[in-house]
Amino acid sequence: MSGGEKSENEEDVKTKPTKGEKRRGRSPSKREPIADIEDIMFSIDKVQTMRSSLLDWYDLSHRDLPWRRLDKGQPETRGYGVWVSEIMLQQTRVQTVVEYYKRWMHRWPTVQHLSRASLEEVNEMWAGLGYYRRARFLLEGAKLIVEEGGEFPKTVSALRKIPGIGEYTAGAIASIAFDEVVPVVDGNVIRVIARLKAISGNPKDSKLVKQVWKAAAQLVDPSRPGDFNQALMELGATLCTPTSPSCSTCPVFDHCEALSISKDDSSVLVTDYPAKGIKTKQRHDYSAVCVVEILENQSTSELKQSSRFLLVKRPDEGLLAGLWEFPSVLLNGEADSSTRRESINSLLSKSFGLEPKKNFEIVIREDVGDFVHVFSHIRLKIYVEHLVIRLKGEGSKLFRKQEKKSISWKCVDKKVMSSMGLTSSVRKVYAMVEKFEAEKISPSPAVATKKQRPTSTNLSCRSC
Repeated sequence: MSGGEKSENEEDVKTKPTKGEKRRGRSPSKREPIADIEDIMFSIDKVQTMRSSLLDWYDLSHRDLPWRRLDKGQPETRGYGVWVSEIMLQQTRVQTVVEYYKRWMHRWPTVQHLSRASLEEVNEMWAGLGYYRRARFLLEGAKLIVEEGGEFPKTVSALRKIPGIGEYTAGAIASIAFDEVVPVVDGNVIRVIARLKAISGNPKDSKLVKQVWKAAAQLVDPSRPGDFNQALMELGATLCTPTSPSCSTCPVFDHCEALSISKDDSSVLVTDYPAKGIKTKQRHDYSAVCVVEILENQSTSELKQSSRFLLVKRPDEGLLAGLWEFPSVLLNGEADSSTRRESINSLLSKSFGLEPKKNFEIVIREDVGDFVHVFSHIRLKIYVEHLVIRLKGEGSKLFRKQEKKSISWKCVDKKVMSSMGLTSSVRKVYAMVEKFEAEKISPSPAVATKKQRPTSTNLSCRSC
């Protein structure tokens, strides 16, 4: 198990030629050719030496991680624990995963426990890890295993039938938990083998990846397959890193062709192998988020009133599926305050039947600020506003009626808000509003000398 990012379904990327291409008889102006499989395989003598060196290094130097402490005498529990760790580690760094993993295993220590959880409970536990589809696959997989008798699958072929388990994850679970002699290949392993064999091709090229799987299958130790696979990934995660490899402390440096070439030719670097990919350009999106706070009583005083916040559940498919957030709308690019408010007003009217003057009055409406939240493929600029309202007349009845009929939205108080598992972007929105309100009540000395912003208590319908 590595600490780098890995994915079962990576996008292809373009590559640029490396300095080592000319030395290896390749034209820098042409796309890197894929070598024959014989070029990437290791001699029998090297295989034996590399196995021994890697395992000795791993025994002395591996990181102490909670999923590595699982009892080998309980393979089914170990299988479940390895599965959870591997899914969490996809696209997420080790230091982030550790605490999530501990909390998850404390709440759902076995696949049977997990199978009884709800998707909302799982999403709340997962909140902040991102790529929430992974959490849903864990839950669906646990339910499937229990429905089929409860025995945890022990082989790659059986594991591949579980939702969300691809070739890499199946190999990791089967070898680490059940000692099946199979290889695993993630981005770290591709980089290590590409450097050992001085392969400067595209690390995402399907033909090259297929060759690396064959080379990894040749290397895997038959007596300790799980430990060996972890050693190879650990090497890539800690020493043979993308930009700063520690070649002098590498246990297999004397078998590394990239290092040998670099020593002979100062214009060639170990980091030239494999080729650098050109990342796909991120899409730029814009969103207006409205933190709707509903006062609970009809008092004219705005101080010390209890209130609830309106949360909306996202669709069960797509980005952040099934998670709770504040009402929001996507915008067509940058937008001024008036345009954003018109979009929010339309959303509140169509989705909740909320109409200013007709069934609610505005107590406060202010722009809080904006920030950028980055997903793997989207750069989302989020504009935040705080809208405090008091329901009146038929509005209160309509709201209660909708809340009973639908679970697509709900109202929660501050105590519930603080304990909910919300995404990092939703938590940031809420924190911005809380900070903004706190600064209005108790401004810093520098702010206090400036003219205070008036409270917006009498806004026209157009500004609603």
